Amino acid sequence: MKLYENNLYIEDVNYVSSLNLPWKMLAGKSVLISGATGLIGSFLIDVLMNRNRKGLNCSVFASSRNIKDNRDRFSEWLDDPLLHFIKHDIREPLTYPETDHMDFVLHLASNTHPIQYATDPIGTITTNIYGLKNMLDFACDHHAIRFAFASSNEIYGENRGDTELFNESYCGYIDCNTLRAGYPESKRCGEALCQAYKVQKGLDVVIPRFTRSYGPSMRMTDTKAISQFIIKALAGEDIVLKSSGKQHYSYSYVADSVSGLLYILLCGKNGEAYNIADEASDITLKDLTAIIAEISGQKVIRENPEAVEAAGYSKATKARLDGSKLRGLGWIAKYPIKNGLERTLSILKSNSAFFT
Repeated sequence: MKLYENNLYIEDVNYVSSLNLPWKMLAGKSVLISGATGLIGSFLIDVLMNRNRKGLNCSVFASSRNIKDNRDRFSEWLDDPLLHFIKHDIREPLTYPETDHMDFVLHLASNTHPIQYATDPIGTITTNIYGLKNMLDFACDHHAIRFAFASSNEIYGENRGDTELFNESYCGYIDCNTLRAGYPESKRCGEALCQAYKVQKGLDVVIPRFTRSYGPSMRMTDTKAISQFIIKALAGEDIVLKSSGKQHYSYSYVADSVSGLLYILLCGKNGEAYNIADEASDITLKDLTAIIAEISGQKVIRENPEAVEAAGYSKATKARLDGSKLRGLGWIAKYPIKNGLERTLSILKSNSAFFT
């Protein structure tokens, strides 16, 4: 079964594509999405293409390094003339002579896995900085109405002990002289680069700050902790916790992450950053593994991480985001953590493509 053939997944896509948003802003427009086959990008494309079946008439340009992955992932829409595939490594300048105009540009591509942070730190940094600059230049050259840069909860660094929730102006400590600093520091730099283009080039930009997102559009190669817990559960294996589990983080089910992104894209203020997070999905790592074990009928065991794994782990022990600014735009999270995990496991368990 392909992902889009699953009734629960279709229900999630229908929910987001039916939200009371100013969809008319996208009607007849063009949208370029980098990181098209990623967790966020692929779900977003399903939402936009689903909305096209309701008359949106939005041309979607899906950019990734592997066209085969694109075609496999979006098999539901292969015959739809509104979906276009672009093969491109965003670390290189993007040229697309087929059009001189692109209304919306969303930069969602990034190394987002701990193993990548540790084994490809140069690629992590260059994707977040050079890749972003290439997309910003493309947006300017193609007269974009709005640019969205997918930032991260990691830009906040370590909690200084002076707050429970990070609002958008919070700035915690990051030791920049470490390997692991490459990801959060390059995301911080990326936000500053967006502000530079806003002022110097007159580009309209918004910055969605995603927290730890998960869901059925994840990839088998994902090495984030929550993804590894889910993969173990699907394989009928023990859930392996490789720390004390006291870390307290915000999480977001992919449908809520994408609905938040759309609220920011269509309703957000030029130059502003918005946290996509809801307190109903804040949880410790230990409690997270317990829920996944309960749903899957497995047990939790403790192991020490390998050196490469440990090098990629976040140093933050308390990183909970304040989503009130986004709620001020009308966004409401639908899926608390247990509900989101149940849906993820149910959808992926029935999705044979996930195991290929």
